Amino acid sequence: MSRRGLLLLVLLALLHLDGGPAGPASPTRAGSEPASAPLIGATSERFTAAERRWLGEALRAAARESGVAPRRVAAVAEAIAQANPLLRPSEVARIARAVAVCATRYGLEPELVAAVILVESHARPGARSPKGALGLMQVMPFMFEALRPAGSPTHIETNIEVGCLILATNIRRLGLEDGVSAYFWGSRIGGDGYLRKVLAARARVRDRISS
Repeated sequence: MSRRGLLLLVLLALLHLDGGPAGPASPTRAGSEPASAPLIGATSERFTAAERRWLGEALRAAARESGVAPRRVAAVAEAIAQANPLLRPSEVARIARAVAVCATRYGLEPELVAAVILVESHARPGARSPKGALGLMQVMPFMFEALRPAGSPTHIETNIEVGCLILATNIRRLGLEDGVSAYFWGSRIGGDGYLRKVLAARARVRDRISS
């Protein structure tokens, strides 16, 4: 069996497992800060005051749904909004919610998932690479054909769901660093440049949590 075929079998099996494949998520949970705490900072000044208020409420709802602390969801949203100034508030909210929900589902850090999105596509839902990788997390079409998720490959929630499944599977098999590297390189890791980019982006997202 080819390496690609083996990977597909592993991914399909993980769809039927209870809990996330990459271990427990970070212990910081929703409800750890007052509901009145401001969420949307200077990076979203291009939005109107009404849009920021709406976005803040949407992010709090995403925090309640996912169990991720509101400031962490907001940090993801701010990083996404800054990376792609063309995104509307509703799109920022959808991406941040999908990151929080899928990260929790697969035992990943939301900040790590956001970092992969920033490095892979600069938060562009319709991105397509020269090799055919699609969407926010730049997933190859054959993965969608194998997994047959609901929604199109560039659908925000579908793309992040499949990307998180692949990333979590890599990390479970190979550990954090090689697992992240394999997201880009596949089975033959050719260097640490991609890993360093992702970890640097994760650090920038983390910095927003306390800013």
